[in-house]
Amino acid sequence: MLLKSADDKTKRVRLLEDLQKSTQLDARQRDWLKDELDRLRKGMAGEKAAAHYLDNHLAASKNNVLLHDLRFEVDGEVAQVDHMVITRAAGILLFETKNFSGNLRINEHGEFSVNYGSREYGIPSPLEQSRRHANVLQKLLDKLEITSRIGKRMEFRHVVLVDPKATITRPAAKAFDTSMVIKADQFPDWHKRFADEDLGVLDVVKTLGNLRSPETVRGWGEKLLRQHRPADLLRLPDFMAPKGPAVPMVDAPAAPAGVVQERSACYKAAPAPSATDAPSPDLARKLICAHCRGKISFAEGRFCCNNEKRFGGLQYCREHQALVR
Repeated sequence: MLLKSADDKTKRVRLLEDLQKSTQLDARQRDWLKDELDRLRKGMAGEKAAAHYLDNHLAASKNNVLLHDLRFEVDGEVAQVDHMVITRAAGILLFETKNFSGNLRINEHGEFSVNYGSREYGIPSPLEQSRRHANVLQKLLDKLEITSRIGKRMEFRHVVLVDPKATITRPAAKAFDTSMVIKADQFPDWHKRFADEDLGVLDVVKTLGNLRSPETVRGWGEKLLRQHRPADLLRLPDFMAPKGPAVPMVDAPAAPAGVVQERSACYKAAPAPSATDAPSPDLARKLICAHCRGKISFAEGRFCCNNEKRFGGLQYCREHQALVR
């Protein structure tokens, strides 16, 4: 049964696209935006494609609970799981999706790399990444008292789903087992083989009376779903703060009361307040620059809200955010 689909990340895509239009970016900020947007789009596409195959095979199943795109925070640690399947046999399948269109190569030491033509890039092992997430998740399961019927901890299996267009170069099976690295479109066949190979184990589990009811498994999934902590889609690293030079001020008559100036016309009659100044009730939480009284974008306003201590509850355009320390 399907309990959770992927979170909508289009808000972050729009934010990054909007920031790319700024003329105040330095080289590092432009590079980061390009890489982050490319990574985000590829990740969303890969997770959507993988979810399609998982949903078609498991969404209607009564013996499994399926959840997509989970993020847990436990004792200061974070676990991000692309896809999770909870089985009635007290087992959990954790899936990592990798949207590579090139050649994925795995050597006998379990090292992963991706080849695009004549260039090859080493990448972190997605299997080890999934195991680290499992360590954090296990702490959460202990707190939620989710265990097998006989009180044992849940058994984790780690699966890597690769883009169907990619190729996979594997080592000999005896050197390093890559049976849990599969193309996403092969999941239904893989899952059937996986279940068939584990029938002996499941028979033992049944004998011990360890199989849980569909209602119990669904309850586990709902408990975990309540612990999902989505990432802040508008959060940016500190180095993305505006670094452009201060805009020169010109003398000009004060604007009539209630009139909002265009951002290009800056006045020095009202210097930018410091973060310790009391927020002005008529400007706090509004998309108006507290310095030049110009209209600002949603992204600029959100940045100020995320740094409320620095900006004292007020909001500023990118040019004048740099004036507030």
